[in-house]
Amino acid sequence: MNQQTLALPGELKLTGMQHMFKHLIEQRKADTLTADELLSMLVQAEWEDRQQQRLARLFKAARFRYQAAVAEVTFPAGRQLDKNSFLRLSDAGFVARKENVLITGPTGVGKSFLASALGHQACLKG
Repeated sequence: MNQQTLALPGELKLTGMQHMFKHLIEQRKADTLTADELLSMLVQAEWEDRQQQRLARLFKAARFRYQAAVAEVTFPAGRQLDKNSFLRLSDAGFVARKENVLITGPTGVGKSFLASALGHQACLKG
């Protein structure tokens, strides 16, 4: 019965549920859960799987030059980067307001890295 039940979510493209159910069967935990606990775990796994697929799609479509995160940005004095301004941009509100961001500076100061970090943050915020 479990093998048939395990195959159906794959056909319905519910891969998160399928992987979680398979994991629970292998760990022999599926029988110890109540119906609402099992359903809750399966739905949560499907939601997380879809969120991960969505983020992967957004990152791939954006074709970022760097795998950068806002937390990785440093603010040394020689860089002349205002921390407050950058952190205000990191909330990605400019995307919702359909505003452009212009990053200027001499060669090699990290403009592309900053743009990638802001882009990643915007993808994470949706």
